[in-house]
Amino acid sequence: MRISTGTGTIDTSAVQRVSEAEAAPAAGAAAAAPAALQSAVLQPALAALRELPEIDHAKVAALRDALAKGELPFDPSKLAGLIQRFHGSGK
Repeated sequence: MRISTGTGTIDTSAVQRVSEAEAAPAAGAAAAAPAALQSAVLQPALAALRELPEIDHAKVAALRDALAKGELPFDPSKLAGLIQRFHGSGK
């Protein structure tokens, strides 16, 4: 899956490669312990990533166009407040 941003494209196939690499047995006992820890830490995140829906690029483009044309209301101060609240600023 590729995710397009305003500045470029993110290739999420790297996540798949990491997942496949973790599935392969580690060589040696010294490498097994860090690999097992990394696998235990990353597996829930990888599972959650796999459950995410694909991006509807047509819908994203339609929303971007509507915002650009002023057809969709946008309140930057409200967005800033929501971001602060989400990150726990509370100011």
